Amino acid sequence: MAQVSCVGLPADWINGWLAAVGATVLDPRLRLRWTSEPTPTAVLSADNAEPIKLLVASWPDADSLNALPLAAKWQPDNPLRRKVHVDDLVDRARAARADPHSWTISSTLTDLHVDKNGEVAHAPFDVPAPRGITLHDRMIKLDRTVPEPSADRLMESLSGRAARSQGNGLGFDLRRLGSQSDHADPFVDPIVEMLAFFGLALLPVRGHGTDERLGPVLRPSTIQRGWRVIESTRSTRGERRFLWPAWSQPLERHGIDALLDVWKPWDRPTWRRLGVHGAWAVVPYRSRAQLDSTRAFGAERW
Repeated sequence: MAQVSCVGLPADWINGWLAAVGATVLDPRLRLRWTSEPTPTAVLSADNAEPIKLLVASWPDADSLNALPLAAKWQPDNPLRRKVHVDDLVDRARAARADPHSWTISSTLTDLHVDKNGEVAHAPFDVPAPRGITLHDRMIKLDRTVPEPSADRLMESLSGRAARSQGNGLGFDLRRLGSQSDHADPFVDPIVEMLAFFGLALLPVRGHGTDERLGPVLRPSTIQRGWRVIESTRSTRGERRFLWPAWSQPLERHGIDALLDVWKPWDRPTWRRLGVHGAWAVVPYRSRAQLDSTRAFGAERW
């Protein structure tokens, strides 16, 4: 079995974790495990093939990204913008049902929560952006930054040596932000951001089945896999935060999918049996200014 250490993808970085998972989505022959260090890092492996070569071969080009069902113009007569009416989402979901990338819709939008205007809810990892920019728009912009990268370029990102590019990426990486004092422009690694998008494939978004058009709704919210209500401390009680694990056994995407189903963050005695040796929770960016619309997620050990 050939393997590659990805020290640039530590488990305590939500974008790094999503990127490592996303690699197994891009190529189902890849397996992922995490080292046993205090801050685990990703290790990608494959049977009878170099993991980096597999990633290069499976890297999406512009045409395949534009063909994703999430693309605004995937159906020219029924475009999906940032604000999506429930009827438009239903039509798109039905048309994309047989598409292998239909998850791009179910991991970003849900028709199980509809507001008073008939618009559906977005996933927590599908954060709002100025001028109605969609998650797919962000992806296309990332692709223009590093189209079809080489093995060396991919390795630079996986090892944490790549130079960052100005931009917001997917829009939720805390590390993209500069200090509040210098007002620096955001910078991201487009390779990591692209991989992180494909990691969303294992995080479908659902809802409570609430419809504001039918009357007042108490605490309407969207549920995306991995987001759980925290009730352990007074400061966090009632908050919904994303929790994720690190595991020691090499798992392909379906194995990771199964692990996320059975892993119970609050039941620590069961972690060892599942191979889990660490876990983290997102810490949302807290705005200190009234007009600050920044979205970002940091992390703390669980």
